[in-house]
Amino acid sequence: MKGSAKGRYGLQFMVELALQAGRGPVLVDVVAERQGLPAKFLRVLLGSLKSAGLVKVQRGPSGGCELAKHPSHITVLEILETLEGRLGTSDLPEEATYGARAVRELWNRSTDAARAVLQSTSLADLADRQRALELDSQGYSI
Repeated sequence: MKGSAKGRYGLQFMVELALQAGRGPVLVDVVAERQGLPAKFLRVLLGSLKSAGLVKVQRGPSGGCELAKHPSHITVLEILETLEGRLGTSDLPEEATYGARAVRELWNRSTDAARAVLQSTSLADLADRQRALELDSQGYSI
């Protein structure tokens, strides 16, 4: 499962907000720099994330954006479906061939499995994984 730039960038954006949770609003430019993402694109994604109630935005000199809920209460599936639409099954007409039906069944099973993984993974899980990767990259060894 490759995913679109919209989904990947949106997840990285949300992970950074999770890492900054409890510290107040964060500027989009700061998130963009830390995650190596285009700030202009993140501002576009911010509208959908705000509309879905995942992010809140504060205007003014001490403004920025922050998570609307605790990172453990936001799933990866919720973020992806907010940005990309429902990850679903394929539809076939009634007269579809048996081969097409067999492929559809396989595709539906794989989609269901992917949805289960994404639903069981929280934003907090991703933030924890990023922290672990950052520690690993510092080259600590015993």
